[in-house]
Order: sequence, then structure tokens, then C-alpha cells
Amino acid sequence: MYHSYDNEQNYVKRIADRGLSIYDPIDPGDPDYWIPTPELERLLNEGLIGLSLKDLPLRTRSKVVKQAVCRVLGYPLPTSFRKTKPRFPGQSFDTYVQKSNNLQIWNEDIAPSRRYVIIRLNASDVIEKVKIVTGEMLAQLDTTGTLTQKYQARIIPGLESHELIAPLDTDNLLPIISRDYKVMLTGIDPSSPPSSNGLLPIQTIFDLLKPLLGQTLVDIGRDQDRNRGAELHRRICEILGYGNYHDTGQFPDIRNQLLEVKLQTSPTIDLGLVLPTSIEPLDLPRISHIQIRHCDIRYVIFYAETDGSIVKLTHLYLTTGEAFFTRFSQFQGKVINRKLQIPLPRNFFD
Repeated sequence: MYHSYDNEQNYVKRIADRGLSIYDPIDPGDPDYWIPTPELERLLNEGLIGLSLKDLPLRTRSKVVKQAVCRVLGYPLPTSFRKTKPRFPGQSFDTYVQKSNNLQIWNEDIAPSRRYVIIRLNASDVIEKVKIVTGEMLAQLDTTGTLTQKYQARIIPGLESHELIAPLDTDNLLPIISRDYKVMLTGIDPSSPPSSNGLLPIQTIFDLLKPLLGQTLVDIGRDQDRNRGAELHRRICEILGYGNYHDTGQFPDIRNQLLEVKLQTSPTIDLGLVLPTSIEPLDLPRISHIQIRHCDIRYVIFYAETDGSIVKLTHLYLTTGEAFFTRFSQFQGKVINRKLQIPLPRNFFD
């Protein structure tokens, strides 16, 4: 199991014993001091729920929350909180106290890899829930056009119905790729972090996914793109050997295989706020001392034809992030509107 209550407490104890401050840098994935997002969210929920902020001025409220976060995570209270970006640079997160569902981020762009700790208050100004998302996930929640332009690429289908663009995984991943064609995934959650020798080779994934070509998807409901993607995601989990389908909205889609899934009925590929070729580390535990980077992610792209109700999968492409732009052309530039107001979905804190 990925989650361990004892391990959560060990993070807190190790931070406290070493005397780290919230400003001391920690590499993402550090097995001793970097608190993975699921554990961080669980710790903050356990430590903050029930804290009353009633009648506190906004600035005082913000300070009280930051102090409480320090205590929960084992950090000493600073004499004053510096105006760093983010406010908790050691664990790379900011805190936002929300009584409404309108999240406002002032005077800075969303940082794709930063963690955003969003704290929900009830009508009595008591903390009732904590949710953590990355900047990349926040961008996916935006439905207002305030983040009007992310990175994009163009796909031009060729004569071949299936292309393995990168026949091998990145040099960084190769030491932890399984050499066995069959990796037992039945009892594993597809959204859990990968493990050493638990990653299928990119060639094996390609061979397993080819039979999906020619299959059709049915659009259900108003949000057709999301429904199409969810159904494709489910089928890919099934064909890889998972016993269940689980989508948390995190990047990459099938985290256990470092696999990002894209379904294209148009030539424009939305890439979000991070280029596939980025060498930035991901918020994943290190595997045999290896830190996973964005460019290590495997991208599976299905191109499809649609008549508005039935979607037919016609082309399959599989590549590493590192080799992404050897096949797909990048649109130049990235523009982000400075007005960053993101209405959170009603079920955001569920």
C-alpha cells in the first residue's frame, strides 16, 4: 500500500528532529523529508479540521493558518512569514483559505508543479476540509477562459495507423523498467505511484494498446470530451491488466505506468502548462533513487473520427515526453491571462 500512517508521522518527526524551516529546500521525491501530496493532504485534514477562524481579520486569519500548518508538519514557527513564492518553499505549496468557490490568485501565474493547499471554511468560519491540487490540475479546472492559452502542439496523421515514436523509454527510466512482458497489475490502483520493476516497457504498452484501434466510443451527456476521455482511460486500464479504473484528475492519467492519455478528434493537442520535454521533477516518490521528470512520461495519443455521437479510434501514437516534438510540432508561444480567477466545481471538496 502506498499510504502509511506511520510513514506520515515519520515525515513530521524527521522534519522536527532535523530542525528544518519551511524555507529549507527539499527535492521533490526525497524519501525522508518531501511529503507526497496524498500524505500532505491527509495530515493537514487531520490537523486543521475544526480550527476556528471566527472574527479574525483577513491578515490575521492567514497568519493563524500558516502557523497551524507549521505545527502540523513539524516545522518551527518563523518569527515572521517571508513574502516568498510559494509561501512554503520547502514543500512547494501555498495556502488559500476559501469561504466561496471563487479561487483568486493575485499577481502571479499559476506554477504548474506547485501545490495549492485550498482550505474550506464553513458558514461559522471553521475549517471543514483541505484539498491539494497542483497548478497543472488547477488549469484543468478553469472553465472561464482566464487561462486562455496553454502549451499546444499539432498532430498530422500519417499513412500508418500506429506509430511507436520512442521505441525505448528515457535513459532515466530504463533502470527501473520491468524486463518481464507480464507485470501483474490486477490488485494495483492505476492512480498509485509506480514501483521499481512495475513499469511496463513502452514497447509492451504499444503492443497491448494496438487492438483498441477501430473500436468506437459513445458520447454520453453534455461534457462529451470528458466522457470520451474517461471511457478510453477505462479501456486502457482494462487492457493493461488493472482490476479497476480510477481517475483522480492528476497528471499523468495512469500514474502507476507514468502514462498520459489523450484522445484527439482535432489536430490541436492541449498540453497544459508544462512542455512534455520539461526536465522538471514530478511530485512522485523516488524509485530506487531515481527522480521521475516530466520528460519521462509516456504519452499515448489516439486520433479519432466522430460523427457527433460515435467516436472511432483510427490512429495510435506512443512516445516519451522527451521525444514528443520529434513527431508533433509545437505551436509557438504561450499566453496566460493575468486575471486568475478560477471557480471551483461544486464537488471540488468531495
